[in-house]
Amino acid sequence: MANFIEPRILKGFRDFLPPAEIARRNLIERIEASFRSYGFVPIDTPALEYAEILLGKGGGETEKQIYRFNDNGGRDVALRFDLTVPFARFLAEHRGELSLPFKRYHIAKVWRGENTQRGRYREFTQCDFDIVGSDSPAADFEVLLIMRNTLRAIGAGELTIRVNHRGLFNRFLARLGVSEQSVEILRTVDKLTKIGREETLCQLSDLSGPDKAGAILGFIEAKGSFEETLETISNAVGGDAPESERLRILRRFMVDTGTADSFVLDPSITRGLDYYTGIVYETFLNELPGIGSVCSGGRYDNLAGLYSKEQVSGVGSSIGLDRLIAALEFLGKLAAPPSYTQAVIACVHEAEAGLYQALAGKFRDAGIPCEVFLEEGKLTRQFILAEKKGARWLVIPGNEPLTGPLTLRDLGKRENREGLSWEEAAALINTP
Repeated sequence: MANFIEPRILKGFRDFLPPAEIARRNLIERIEASFRSYGFVPIDTPALEYAEILLGKGGGETEKQIYRFNDNGGRDVALRFDLTVPFARFLAEHRGELSLPFKRYHIAKVWRGENTQRGRYREFTQCDFDIVGSDSPAADFEVLLIMRNTLRAIGAGELTIRVNHRGLFNRFLARLGVSEQSVEILRTVDKLTKIGREETLCQLSDLSGPDKAGAILGFIEAKGSFEETLETISNAVGGDAPESERLRILRRFMVDTGTADSFVLDPSITRGLDYYTGIVYETFLNELPGIGSVCSGGRYDNLAGLYSKEQVSGVGSSIGLDRLIAALEFLGKLAAPPSYTQAVIACVHEAEAGLYQALAGKFRDAGIPCEVFLEEGKLTRQFILAEKKGARWLVIPGNEPLTGPLTLRDLGKRENREGLSWEEAAALINTP
């Protein structure tokens, strides 16, 4: 007896059967449509990069999670852990071919060897969109607006986008005299919702001492309206600063567009990655905040400088597709067509397969996605199979498939319409 290999996949990786993949593709198409409506264009980059490209500014937790190995040529390579760092390399390499400001989107898989949980996997899809070549607050706000409007457009419901400015937090740490520990402090604060207040205070105490740890917690826990919170944290850093002025400008843009209710100023939002330098933000669904942020990002003015002498300002965000899908499924909001196929051509005689394909071509030309059954069998069996495929209509050809009358079966209503031309059948199928 043959020794078979047990079919299995790695923890944190998944297969997608057609219904799930159709729902994913449908969601991606709607997200892409939103990005394009703002003038963003697609790019792509390799899944595999030199490790030094990806780890140039990652460090810390990122290096622990990255899939890294030596390839057959002995090169130190790694799978991308996000789409932002490869974009910085892309930007440096193709700078002469791009007009700034450059608005891109990139929807692709990334890999991180982290602990799995609901909506979090080791292979997952990100939907990134960025504006590079502009330091204007208008660029910051356009990204925020796209986050809000895209998620609402796909039916995610009401949401809250929590905004902060890393520059203000860095000013506060400098005032406390703990700038040298800023990277670790930022990463600790970023884990506040995961590890809780007491553990955060404990870890901050180890980094900066109990008194300063308490001051840091006081800063990030400032509460009130957007304007009240901004005044509190501005006073904590010694008064007005360029960073607080930018937040005021963004708030005015929010009010001007009637979107102010979707945004909250939250000093605890810091984002753990080193490359963020300006505003940072995370997005939570109001009906399911416990699943975590489904869209996050910020400004990264120095990232491209890793690979080029030219400094290019950038701001962007990323929708975590898998976490978003998990949330929409839980909320019963993952709307998708059951099938790409509207109609199926029944196989009455296999010898006429060519004519059936020609008939299907006519339906496709009329804008009707159409499948042809390949093997003849009882019509009742073909009815059942077509229903399982999610099709609404079954076309039963006559003796002359291209020119003669045919029968159109409405699988939902279990009704037949006989003696139709293919044009009449197509008109019925296309009738809302």
